[in-house]
Amino acid sequence: MIVLGYKDVQQVLSGTETETLEVVRSAYRLHDEGRSAVPHSVFLRFPGDHRNRIIGLPAFAGGDRPVAGMKWIASFPGNVERGLERASAAILLNSLETGHPEALIEGSQISARRTAASAAVAAQELVIEPPAGVTLVGAGVINLEIFRFLTVALPSIERLTVFDTDRSRAESFIAKCQEIKQVAAQAADSLDAALAAQPLVSFATTAIEPHTDLSACRPGTVVLHISLRDLHPEAIVAARNIVDDADHVCREGTSLFLAEQQTGGREFIDAPIGALLRGTAKLQRRPDELVVYSPFGLGVLDMALADHVRVVAEQRGLGATFDGFVPS
Repeated sequence: MIVLGYKDVQQVLSGTETETLEVVRSAYRLHDEGRSAVPHSVFLRFPGDHRNRIIGLPAFAGGDRPVAGMKWIASFPGNVERGLERASAAILLNSLETGHPEALIEGSQISARRTAASAAVAAQELVIEPPAGVTLVGAGVINLEIFRFLTVALPSIERLTVFDTDRSRAESFIAKCQEIKQVAAQAADSLDAALAAQPLVSFATTAIEPHTDLSACRPGTVVLHISLRDLHPEAIVAARNIVDDADHVCREGTSLFLAEQQTGGREFIDAPIGALLRGTAKLQRRPDELVVYSPFGLGVLDMALADHVRVVAEQRGLGATFDGFVPS
């Protein structure tokens, strides 16, 4: 049983954006080919508490190096006010021969990076022309990682607009982004101004219910709807929609769930990202149509990236190994 802590994972993943993007692409292709198993996530909520939650994501990824396990990730937004990270996570990998647990890995970095890489992979696939700038709505860890991965996947990005309900947090966030890549950056005075500023927009907020439409966006804007609950269902229905998995994303009160309830079906969903990556589906659209990418966040991405981290960590002699964790 190998245990990999925060610093071990950080050492493995630092500077590996290109490799992580490929891990995510491959996992999406496997999922679309039917070579994965991804049961519905389990949401643990607490009576009288609508903000905090812990989510369990079990998954199996097939392919040349199959892997199975579970991510257990907590989201406590109040941590930000305490000077702590909103999310914390652990990933457990199991032997596919005996079922025994083989690795326990700190999962917050894996979760953030696979989320960011999935956004960047989708952006690369969905933009018609390389964008000169991006708007980030929500000045947190996820959008910081999304900016990092977008600068690798779309090096054309030279401008940045940030909107957060806390102006000082937006300005501090911009300084962190500048450490990743020097760009012309500004904090927007309003959400509508932010949406109008750039042709690529990423929502990564803690919103628990819809609060905006996309009427302020430029024609043809690509929207990375990572936090899933920001957009009014009417905005979803009016756009072209790409998802990671329709069965997963149309639940738990997401904007797409609300759109399905409103329309009585899922006809507003055009295709899964895996099919676009494999070339088995195409998104035919007018240049002025808005495209929204809404990924639920499939556990198969976590398993694939966690296994990559485990392999590299073992090669480098990182982490701690424990004998006798399970009965012999």
